[in-house]
Amino acid sequence: MGYLLWIFGFIGAHRFYYGKQISGAIWFFTLGLFFIGWIIDLLLIPGMSREADRRFVPGPVDYDLSWILLTFLGWLGIHRMYMGKWFTGILYMFTAGLLGLGILWDFLTLNEQLSDVNEDY
Repeated sequence: MGYLLWIFGFIGAHRFYYGKQISGAIWFFTLGLFFIGWIIDLLLIPGMSREADRRFVPGPVDYDLSWILLTFLGWLGIHRMYMGKWFTGILYMFTAGLLGLGILWDFLTLNEQLSDVNEDY
């Protein structure tokens, strides 16, 4: 999954996926540090994957599917509905992801949100 999101890594998607919010935000605003860091990340993905596997709680709500939904359909709020957050999902749908700010918030916090949802099961 990390490699698929790496294709869109110039917006930091793979870094957010692995729980690296600060560098993900830097990648988001600098196009992957002007594409150089984005290319270097291709070699760093296996280590980031092992670290993320230790940090986040697995469960019935799938991380990979949630990240695919956020990356490609975040403005529709489908990822939020998948997590059981129907109100905010519908709100995203009618406001284009709260004018993009909600999508950015979810890129920053989705792994923690998923861990919380999975702990409740």
